[in-house]
Amino acid sequence: MYSRAYWRKAAHMPDTKYEDLKPLPHSAQNRCFGCGENNPRGLQLQFFLAPDGTVVCPLKVSDLYEGPPGYLHGGILATLLDEAMSKAVRAQGLTAMTRHLEVDYRLPVPSGSQLHMEGRLVRSEGRKHWTEGEIRDSAGRALVRGKGLFVEVKPR
Repeated sequence: MYSRAYWRKAAHMPDTKYEDLKPLPHSAQNRCFGCGENNPRGLQLQFFLAPDGTVVCPLKVSDLYEGPPGYLHGGILATLLDEAMSKAVRAQGLTAMTRHLEVDYRLPVPSGSQLHMEGRLVRSEGRKHWTEGEIRDSAGRALVRGKGLFVEVKPR
C-alpha cells in the first residue's frame, strides 16, 4: 500500500464538487449490483472521473446492508471497494474482472452516513491491472482501504 502522504495528496475529499466532474457512463442494459440502473435491488452507485484519472463516488448506504446494528457489513464494504477499483480500470476503456481483492478495514462504517469512495489504477502489464481504493467519511477520514488485481476480458 502507499504511504499516508500519498493518500492525503491523492484524496479528493472533502472538497470534491461532483457536479464539476465527468460522469462515468454505463450501458443501457446494466444490471450490475453496484452501479446498475436496471437493478432495483442494487446500490445504484454513480461514479465520476476526476481530472487525474481517479474514479470517485459519493454514497450513502442504508441500514439494509448492516452487519452489526448501526454499521455496514464488511462484505458490502468489500463490494463497494471492488466497484470503485473496477471502475478505475473501466475508465481506461477496458473490461476486466477481479482476480484478487485485499481489504483493510480501518474503522467501523456507520450505515446511512455520507461517504466518499475512490478507485485508481496504479499500474498495468498486459491484461493485468493493479488498483487501489478507499472509502472515507464526510470529514475525510479513511475508513476502508483496498488493493485489487483485475484481469482484462473480452466483452460479451
